[in-house]
Amino acid sequence: MKRRQFLQSTSLMSLPIMLNGMEVSAFTKSSLFNFAGDKEGNVLVLIQLNGGNDGLNMVIPIDQYQGLTAVRPTIMLPENSVLKLVDKTGLHSAMTAMQNMYKEGELAVVQAVGYPNQNRSHFRSTDIWTSGASANEYLTSGWTGRYFDEKYEGYPEAYPNAEYPDPFAITLSSIVSETCQGEVANYSFSLTSEASVKLIELTEAAPIENTCYSDKLTNIHATIKQSNAYATTVKSAFDKGNNIATYPATNRLAGQLKTVANLISGGLKTKIYIVNLGGFDTHANQVDIGTPNIGSHANLMATISEAVSIFTSDCKSLGIHERVMGMTFSEFGRQIRANNSYGTDHGTAAPLFVFGTCVNQGIYGDNPEITSSVAAQEGVPMQNDFRSVYATLLIDWLGASEADVKNVLYKDFQKIPFVKGCSTPSGTEDGSNLNVQLSPNPTISNANLTFDHPGGMLHISVLDTIGSLVLLQTSKSVSRGTQNINIDLSNLASGTYFIRVASMNKIKTLRLVKI
Repeated sequence: MKRRQFLQSTSLMSLPIMLNGMEVSAFTKSSLFNFAGDKEGNVLVLIQLNGGNDGLNMVIPIDQYQGLTAVRPTIMLPENSVLKLVDKTGLHSAMTAMQNMYKEGELAVVQAVGYPNQNRSHFRSTDIWTSGASANEYLTSGWTGRYFDEKYEGYPEAYPNAEYPDPFAITLSSIVSETCQGEVANYSFSLTSEASVKLIELTEAAPIENTCYSDKLTNIHATIKQSNAYATTVKSAFDKGNNIATYPATNRLAGQLKTVANLISGGLKTKIYIVNLGGFDTHANQVDIGTPNIGSHANLMATISEAVSIFTSDCKSLGIHERVMGMTFSEFGRQIRANNSYGTDHGTAAPLFVFGTCVNQGIYGDNPEITSSVAAQEGVPMQNDFRSVYATLLIDWLGASEADVKNVLYKDFQKIPFVKGCSTPSGTEDGSNLNVQLSPNPTISNANLTFDHPGGMLHISVLDTIGSLVLLQTSKSVSRGTQNINIDLSNLASGTYFIRVASMNKIKTLRLVKI
């Protein structure tokens, strides 16, 4: 058996190594990485919010308060407790630290992130987000893994080496993230429990006979040697690293981010860090009865806000802040209507945060339109495709080419301008909005769209209230100028729909009622 075949067939095997406070597991599908010519380059931190975060209880559409109160009477925050970012939009009352980050130009909000034909299963939707697939694709690789495969043909053989001695990615978890899964190897290294680094002892040498057993044992030896080499570089960085900020011991997300800051400051050239926070499947008791600004979801909001703020401050104190950017994501949002258990059920799109001192501060996208007539099971309609967020980070932060991104991710992405040069002044409130007129609304059979288009790709689609794509109107390149487009809805049943217009890098989603 060749080593490459061995790596493919033993993807769940882990080899525990201990690193100051974290257990290190180098999976046989593990690997490590560094960008060629960018050894001191940028770092991306991904914060995965497991369970489906209620984005409407995190980023509050203040201008939709009347509708929200009508459909969320038991869980809606008091309006006077919302922490305002701009006149129309605010944060949960527990997120004071992140409100301050926004004021300092260190936070961007990307509104209504999702994908067409939203799947409301935790497992399938997580698979879609980590793989970067469309809803009808089943990929066995992750979105960063495929990009790294493009750059490092033949990996994981001959790694680490003198040019690339450090981990490609690190997952703060007991298992490596599928985000970093390549076609053959997972590029992520796993840290889980508190302890010091201990190298793995080699087993006895393989027999001389060229047998299946000897081949497998030889491959195990090679994997252990690779793991020990990576553990050595990680330990060295950890020992050299430091934290200046004080991280609260009770905040489990902060503890993971503390390790990330320590390793970056210690000189580790790892490009991707993935951390996790669970507890977001809030079907019941999302808030305390009678006091909706406290409860389980409020505690989660406070955990995120405190951890991200302290981490950002630590990066600044350590002098690594211009190399670090982070993003939160969850597999889906929650439904707009509250359920009868003081909670919310699986929904569609949700906002996410991008943070760091090189973020172009702003709110990218519109608040969703919410009325008292929201349909049962209706979710927040998608504005920004999650693959557009990934594409922006790959191109504007990690230096990927647009051709590479189209090849490994999604050819029809829209760049979202939430990344800026660190020396550039920050600030934009509506960086990705598009001015579109829709009439008549309500309509019986047809609707007309009018808007200015700069020329290039234009995508117009119609989604229903649970996020399914029911009509693809246009997906092609068009000339510059005013667009007048008629949409025939005569074959659709009466009800509420959402018209999504993506004009180059500007996006608009409008609510439409067919009667």
